[in-house]
Amino acid sequence: MNPHPDPRYSRQMLLPGFGENGQRRLRQARVLLIGLGGLGSPIAMYLAAAGVGELRLADFDAVDLSNLHRQIVHDSTTVGRPKVDSAMTRLAALNPEVALVPLKGSATAARLPELIADVDLVIDACDNFATRFAINAACMDAGIPLVSGAAIGTEGQVSAFSGRPGGPCYQCLYPREVGEEEGCAVRGVLGPVVGIIGATQATEAIKILTGIGEPLFGRLLLLDALRMQWRSLTLPPDPDCPVCGGHG
Repeated sequence: MNPHPDPRYSRQMLLPGFGENGQRRLRQARVLLIGLGGLGSPIAMYLAAAGVGELRLADFDAVDLSNLHRQIVHDSTTVGRPKVDSAMTRLAALNPEVALVPLKGSATAARLPELIADVDLVIDACDNFATRFAINAACMDAGIPLVSGAAIGTEGQVSAFSGRPGGPCYQCLYPREVGEEEGCAVRGVLGPVVGIIGATQATEAIKILTGIGEPLFGRLLLLDALRMQWRSLTLPPDPDCPVCGGHG
């Protein structure tokens, strides 16, 4: 045992069940984060700060001034820059020990098998159903755990999917023909709400990677921020799900 653990991670290593073994697992982990907006900002910062070994950052967009009230990995000096570049600058300053891999462009169904190759976990922080469905299908095909979150207005949700046969997947939540949701440019969004959801996703990611606690596999958390109430719902697998229904 190393008598002089890295002080950067010393406070989380004090946690029961975490210790040096948990930190070692984080250091060896490869995580793909899709989306560097309101959700992806706190996720990226917390995972980098926690010492995840390799963080792959996927986003196609550029920083806009209207992003800054909630997308806290970016700032006024990076407006107009690709979000991947902006985030890498901030994360490298936060923790230079983390390997940052930039992945620009859209996470299309055709590209996803390449993006998720040899990763230990995928985190969905995107803002549209089409990409979420594609990410879910790719993770199920590869057997890779997925942490999914969404937020709009003053509400949000988080769940996690093991990628193993017998468990539910994201597709079990929604029919494929679901209508496209209105974005925050139409409905608005309270900045801290995406921060709460993103931080919860980061927590789930760390739990899955280190083996501590009980992940949200088979459960869906719903947040009503105006009442500051959480609801936890059981999420059973859908036997008719076109993605995971035949995996049971």
